[in-house]
Amino acid sequence: MRILILFSFLITNAFANELTDLKNLVVHKIPKIYDNVIFLDSTDEEINIQNLESQLIILNFWATWCEPCKEEMPSLNRLQANPKLKNLKIYPINIGKENLNKVKSFFAELGIDNLEPYFDNPSTLAKTFSLRGVPTTIFLNSNGEEFARIIGSINFDDENFINWLQNLS
Repeated sequence: MRILILFSFLITNAFANELTDLKNLVVHKIPKIYDNVIFLDSTDEEINIQNLESQLIILNFWATWCEPCKEEMPSLNRLQANPKLKNLKIYPINIGKENLNKVKSFFAELGIDNLEPYFDNPSTLAKTFSLRGVPTTIFLNSNGEEFARIIGSINFDDENFINWLQNLS
């Protein structure tokens, strides 16, 4: 198991080095482990990352008032639909404490049709993940461990980025 983790880490770092134009990508040398990471779906049902089954999970923290979030959300929407990334599941988590109607309006305005909205739990994942702003994107492996994050916005259509994700899943 340790060899597999080491191999995965080496591959992750090798491909991260190719992503020179994504200066806000941080790949962790040692994955970060969190307890009880819970967020809410649109019906206020709790989602616990320990119960998620995807090999690669992306938590994207955003708000409707955030201009960079608005710019990157369409490419995040396309990323979820990318046929090269079958083992990827994206959870866009609104941390703006905005109601469902406002979030649905935001999604409709931007043509977001491959993503469902999720919401920060009252215990605030912003604190759990020590977010310094939005957007912030957290990458989790199948064990729910954070192995990388993007601080700020990016273009999720970037081919080097997509290739990096492909090699992770």
